[in-house]
Amino acid sequence: MATTNKLPSRLHHTAYVAKNLEATRQFYEDVIGLPLMAAWCESDELFGAERTYCHLFFGLGDGSALAFFQFARPEDQALFGPKMPETPFHHVALKVDGDVQKGIEQRLRAAGYTEPKMYVLEHGYCRSLYAVDPDGMIVEFTVDHPEVEKINATRRADAHAELKRWLAGEHRSNNMFR
Repeated sequence: MATTNKLPSRLHHTAYVAKNLEATRQFYEDVIGLPLMAAWCESDELFGAERTYCHLFFGLGDGSALAFFQFARPEDQALFGPKMPETPFHHVALKVDGDVQKGIEQRLRAAGYTEPKMYVLEHGYCRSLYAVDPDGMIVEFTVDHPEVEKINATRRADAHAELKRWLAGEHRSNNMFR
């Protein structure tokens, strides 16, 4: 069903809890290359108690950010702390160009990252470099196929029909780019 509502302009930030903000900073700033844009240290009444935390923001090219919290009190950290599921299907994906992806891959290798902490998947419609951060979150760095606009138009045109087919139990692949 088409909508005429105005869409959000971009992602502002996505946030996660980290157990060690310095290890998080080293990974995202020193290895991946995202600049640390802000460190907000705050205390707020949250969920029935006073909670003190630090909130780091790492900048992305469009002005959005990856953000990470660490709580001052161990009991808050235990309550809200990182609980990443043991699955590669829970991750954040960032669009990059080939040169950026190559640079990230080189820096990861230089920092000692190998499988399973870093791996590449050729999806056909994109090439994805995956890395596991210090808290177990998987970050994907994706380079689109050169014909991404044509590919996206095809998937947009048949998205509802493909979902309906899948939900009806017809599970064949529709990825003709692999």
